[in-house]
Amino acid sequence: MSERAFVPVQIAVMTVSDTRTLDDDRSGAVLIEGLQAAGHTLAARTIVRDDIQAIQAQLRAWIADPSVQVVLATGGTGITARDVTPEALAPLVTKAIPGFGELFRWLSFEEIGTSTIQSRATAGLCGSTLVFALPGSPGACRTAWTKILVQQLDARHRPCNFVELMDRY
Repeated sequence: MSERAFVPVQIAVMTVSDTRTLDDDRSGAVLIEGLQAAGHTLAARTIVRDDIQAIQAQLRAWIADPSVQVVLATGGTGITARDVTPEALAPLVTKAIPGFGELFRWLSFEEIGTSTIQSRATAGLCGSTLVFALPGSPGACRTAWTKILVQQLDARHRPCNFVELMDRY
């Protein structure tokens, strides 16, 4: 069996926050550093306020854009009144990927203990675009990237990965 080639993916990063700017967005920076170090391309980056309509508008635009294959959203996955990222994402999902949130919380338990129960990290396929909603902390973004996404967004990862399926979405 021949070794598979790396396939770079076009990834957009959206930070959901009422207070962060591009200059102080450490969580978005962690994701961008990770995806670029892995060889992927940053397709777009933005900060969107904690508002269902604003989040959905940006997600819809990227889902409709064939140059965006994956969206990494950080922030808005907690349980406060302003945390609405999962609610914004839910109606756009054509196929849920519940294993992402389950695995993320299991891995996070090793780092933050039972506090991981407050995370509503989630993922889904929206048409042909993968969308991952991560907590807003740099540590959570690092965990999601280094322990899940870097492998699942690498066509060489065995036994399976998301990239090898992209032409079949």
